[in-house]
Amino acid sequence: MKREFLEGLGLEKETIDKIMTENGNDINREKAKADEYKSQLDTAKETLKSFEGVDVKDLQGQITKLNSDLAAKDTEYQAKIADMEFSSTLDAAITGSKAKNVKAVRALLDIDTLKASKNQSEDIKKAIEEVKTANDYLFEGTNIPGGGGNPPGGTVDDMAAVRAAMGLKTN
Repeated sequence: MKREFLEGLGLEKETIDKIMTENGNDINREKAKADEYKSQLDTAKETLKSFEGVDVKDLQGQITKLNSDLAAKDTEYQAKIADMEFSSTLDAAITGSKAKNVKAVRALLDIDTLKASKNQSEDIKKAIEEVKTANDYLFEGTNIPGGGGNPPGGTVDDMAAVRAAMGLKTN
């Protein structure tokens, strides 16, 4: 808007100044918006330039491969966790059966069959009982036929018996 146009309408100088000031403010606001849009456009153009030469199909293939690798690792970790839980359950059952040596009892069990079992806890108990029946010497509270252990009525100090037989003073 031009001052001459407003003067031609017969407006007073003060009114014309106020109109021109307000018009200037409107123009400056619109220029600021235009500058902001231009800046955004320039940024968008620069960003698009950085994607030039990128093969989208290749990126999608890489993403698919990474997702499948991630799923395979997840499956592997789940299997390891299941093995650890099974081992813990098995060792607890063997220990609970008062086995003298967990490794020895474990070696006599069919671990793969027990892992694949639907009712693991019951099958583990049955398998341990079978080992206990066939190899009772591996468990506490069993007697070894034909000797071993202490004679009835208390313990014997073997060194004291040897000293006495030799005629030496016992402690």
